[in-house]
Amino acid sequence: MSFLGTMYIVAAVMLALYGLNSLVLLVLYWHHRHHAPPLPPLSDTPRVTIQLPLYNERYVVERLIDAAANLNYPRDRLQIQVLDDSTDDTTAIALERAAHHRQQGVDIVVIHRTEREGFKAGALANGLRTASGEFIAVFDADFVPSPDFLQKTIPYFLVQPDLGLIQTRWGHINGDYSLLTRAQTLALDGHFVVEQSARQQAGLFMNFNGTAGIWRRACIEDSGGWQGDTLSEDLDLSYRAQLRGWRFLFLPEVVSPAEVPPTIAAFKRQQFRWAKGSIQCLRKLGWTLLTAPEPVFKRVQGLIHLSSYLVHPLMLVLLLTSLPLMWWGEMPSLPLAYLSVASVGPPLLYAVAQRALYRDWHRRWAVFPLLALVGTGVTLNNAQAVVEALTGRGQTFQRTPKFKLESAKDHWRDKGYRVSASWLTLGEAVLALYAMITVAVACLRGNIYAVPFLLLYVAGFGYVAGLGLWHSISWSRFRPRRVKLRGEPTLDARRP
Repeated sequence: MSFLGTMYIVAAVMLALYGLNSLVLLVLYWHHRHHAPPLPPLSDTPRVTIQLPLYNERYVVERLIDAAANLNYPRDRLQIQVLDDSTDDTTAIALERAAHHRQQGVDIVVIHRTEREGFKAGALANGLRTASGEFIAVFDADFVPSPDFLQKTIPYFLVQPDLGLIQTRWGHINGDYSLLTRAQTLALDGHFVVEQSARQQAGLFMNFNGTAGIWRRACIEDSGGWQGDTLSEDLDLSYRAQLRGWRFLFLPEVVSPAEVPPTIAAFKRQQFRWAKGSIQCLRKLGWTLLTAPEPVFKRVQGLIHLSSYLVHPLMLVLLLTSLPLMWWGEMPSLPLAYLSVASVGPPLLYAVAQRALYRDWHRRWAVFPLLALVGTGVTLNNAQAVVEALTGRGQTFQRTPKFKLESAKDHWRDKGYRVSASWLTLGEAVLALYAMITVAVACLRGNIYAVPFLLLYVAGFGYVAGLGLWHSISWSRFRPRRVKLRGEPTLDARRP
């Protein structure tokens, strides 16, 4: 067998294994789905610090600070830290809202850094030095914690001394804003409802999702604290803490609403950061995890979890090798049979999650074909992130812009924080053309069984490239609005 044939088979088999693991998580979820722990009584009110890491969030910072200040918890037991690394008018807005709430008796402080050393991890670690709380809750800028968040989480810590983290489920403020946001919410619901529930309830490694969670401070400190050597400081600390023996709890019934990216460029930036950070954690902790004194199944599941973004370069290998193999008549057929079976896992996982959450789950799940297109179309973007992580290249934390989209009437086109299409958009268009040529060759050479998979590449890369260009053109046609603070001069929203 040729080298290309070997690459194709290895990629196909590995993709099949990742797909089959979705079925494994589904079985675990189904087996443990009724094992949610009851909420203990709130027997005490320990001191809690709320950390709000910010970087250029002018549109949502006020909403976030107001939501944190409105948490239903004794004010003499609550501290709020606004961890601000902004370079625009976000800082002024944060200072104004903090001053307002201090007048109402809220213990709130804005900690502004002029250098983003360690990025978000550095901001969290810097805030922890002066944090007074025994427990540390973290909310990103686009989240709106419910007033009863602490009442629904703190009691579990009081009865479980080895509980290091509680993660809550992400809700969706703008989930129905567009087809793109609906596709993202479908993916997020699948992750939280099935994957997070299955991992936690089966005693496997799970992760803090970076926000909408609360830590026991002793767990953070015992596990080495926040470290900025990866772009996924949340995943990094999660595994270090669990390898130290701390337990995690996921509460799917506690929902923390948030916005999802409304543009494909913003979504790709978020995915790039998650993909690169995950593989960096795999490099950093993979050997420690592999040799940890844990059951083999738990370690294997942990490695699959950390390496999950490898599916994207594997998908790229599958596409790029298909054309020459078909042309030369060397196309393997056996791995595709396994891949077909494994491909049932993800859509079934998302269907189960939707059915568990919504009465109209059929309508919501119907957007899955679009999610499949988007997931395929971002392959080049995420493959680049994986390669950079594996080769140790670059360490820039690029934020995902938020626009405070709370209804269908809200728009992102007339706001700042523009994320334009990059050279990857051209690469995606080229790959769509390459896949079309491969479809033609497949029909010519009689490899009809491969055509459905190849058409997914054509449609996925074509859709993501086209949407990226359309969003970029739409954005360029609007002049950003100007932001004005209460009692302050008008500030230009176009500043970076």
